[in-house]
Amino acid sequence: MKLSSLQDLLHHELKDLYSAENQLVKALPKMAKAATNEQLQSGFEEHLEQTKVHVDRLDQIAETLGLKLSGHKCKAMEGLIEEGADLLAEDAQPEILDAGLIGAAQRVEHYEIAGYGVAAALARQLKHDDVVELLEQTLEEEKQTDLKLTEIAEAAIYTEAPQMSEAS
Repeated sequence: MKLSSLQDLLHHELKDLYSAENQLVKALPKMAKAATNEQLQSGFEEHLEQTKVHVDRLDQIAETLGLKLSGHKCKAMEGLIEEGADLLAEDAQPEILDAGLIGAAQRVEHYEIAGYGVAAALARQLKHDDVVELLEQTLEEEKQTDLKLTEIAEAAIYTEAPQMSEAS
């Protein structure tokens, strides 16, 4: 794809987000299944449903702008998900695994926050006000998910996890 305008860059950013969200739709059930804390499991399940809505919004944006968003692979999300999968393969105490899952999920959220922020700024510059509204709605939901993960970590996960290993 040749990037010769902000519109081209917006299209590129939207394709990246579309791929990222679709990869996340596949990864979140595995994260929910691996989590041992019920609140964390529930949070991952809720975020899966929210992520499906994000994909639908991106489809709506694509239709509004007359763009095709498929056919691109977000390598950053692929890497973040792979790191999370590596964590699942570790021999970890349940509470430590949950803490690691929160870290992996927050890395994903921060990537999405950055992506939606950039896309919203581009859409704003291009005067795509209806698109800006949808992107900002998703951006706010991603920020709220990040905050919720922090709350779960601090209230339920970190307090239950061993602070030091016996080898320390």
